[in-house]
Amino acid sequence: MAKEQLKVLNALDGAKTQWYHFTAIIIAGMGFFTDAYDLFCISLVTKLLGRIYYHVDGAAKPGTLPPNVSAAVNGVALCGTLAGQLFFGWLGDKLGRKKVYGLTLMLMFLCSVASALSFGHSAKAVMSTLCFFRFWLGFGIGGDYPLSATIMSEYANKKTRGAFIAAVFAMQGFGILGGGVFAIIMASIFKATFDAPAYEVDPLASTVPQADYLWRIILMVGALPAALTYYWRMKMPETARYTALVAKNANQAANDMSKVLQVDIEAEPQKIERLAQQPANSFGLFSKQFLRRHGLHLLGTTSTWFLLDIAFYSQNLFQKDIFSAIGWIPPAKTMNAIEEVFRIARAQTLIALCSTVPGYWFTVALIDKMGRFAIQLMGFFFMTVFMFALAFPYNHWTHKDNRIGFVVMYSLTFFFANFGPNATTFVVPAEIFPARLRSTCHGISAASGKLGAMVGAFGFLYLAQNQDKAKADAGYPAGIGVKNSLIVLGVINLLGLLFTFLVPESKGKSLEEMSGENEDES
Repeated sequence: MAKEQLKVLNALDGAKTQWYHFTAIIIAGMGFFTDAYDLFCISLVTKLLGRIYYHVDGAAKPGTLPPNVSAAVNGVALCGTLAGQLFFGWLGDKLGRKKVYGLTLMLMFLCSVASALSFGHSAKAVMSTLCFFRFWLGFGIGGDYPLSATIMSEYANKKTRGAFIAAVFAMQGFGILGGGVFAIIMASIFKATFDAPAYEVDPLASTVPQADYLWRIILMVGALPAALTYYWRMKMPETARYTALVAKNANQAANDMSKVLQVDIEAEPQKIERLAQQPANSFGLFSKQFLRRHGLHLLGTTSTWFLLDIAFYSQNLFQKDIFSAIGWIPPAKTMNAIEEVFRIARAQTLIALCSTVPGYWFTVALIDKMGRFAIQLMGFFFMTVFMFALAFPYNHWTHKDNRIGFVVMYSLTFFFANFGPNATTFVVPAEIFPARLRSTCHGISAASGKLGAMVGAFGFLYLAQNQDKAKADAGYPAGIGVKNSLIVLGVINLLGLLFTFLVPESKGKSLEEMSGENEDES
């Protein structure tokens, strides 16, 4: 088999790291900043929503969201994201990455603002409108996954491609951090301006009427970064790989990339014609050929992302419960509503600062040296180890003197999720499939991850409840307890480690080499 590579793609593969690479990272990364901000800031305000809209007169504890409402508010954006990943992933291969890219951003912007303006007088009305707009917000966010990854992988050079795609994803860390820091600032301003007694002192006065603005402001600011990058997104040219290999327009591809790379590139229409006629470049997603060439790869990328997200999201959504359990956040009744937002945001920001953000950037620094496979294997291995280390002596960790140890172990689990499968499961699907199916396959892998996130978010909401029904949260059935939940998570991480063996290593290879698109089979 002779290998033929188009000159325009060779030029991209061999390009030195330049300014346009960094602008691409920022433009694509801002979507992820918004995405993480929007998905995680809801966990900062759920307790506040419970106090405002579900206050029960004379109750010993502040109001909380009923289980079904809590699941809806936390999970509806995940459902939207799953749908968006599949739909926009497919659309990105049909219409081109660029055309669809501005659309997802507009959707994110509008729904961020709309979800903050959730209207109605009754709790039911506010929660319903909030959920409606958060679904569509998630739909836009979902589109950002396959498109950002695909655009970055198609723009990058061979040597540093992994780092660039991972850097786009790592903007998520800053999004989580940004959400936390902004919530801390806003809560401090509100706390200073509208002083209120603790709940146990005066239940009604502990939630000031102005608190209703606090959660809305926190949710709305998520729209800003998206709006700021819209103009730049619209100015980005379509990726050369899409233009040449999918739209089959050699001149346009050479033109666009000559401008970007600032060198003259020869268009090769004949070569594109020749490549287009290869059987390797015509099979569809549901063909036997796809199954033979990429079936196991797709199974590998979907299963590892699915298993990872069960563990990852179950942790993220239960951070605040874990913090309360180990005493980082005092009992709800000893605080007023705004104080509680402040405390939860502070705890989440500390975890993000110490473990989440560094983990992402370790991946960025090392992914093109160690390779994707090694990082993913190592990440799953340590996540398994730390989960079991938290689970088996769980009673030991709940004693007051051992709390710091618990938080350290917990942070390390997070660190190895991000310096590990959380980043690599995003990078690899953007590299190993053919250009005409790349965005679709990435969307399928990501959607499988979101399915895992739902299992993690909803399943563990019920699983982690106390085994004694009397001690479980209001409205929940008895669960298997935190300790057993952690054991289950450990087993899930172990499975992730095994499925990693299905995924090929793409370090230092061109995208066409990985997908077999430049093989001349004559």
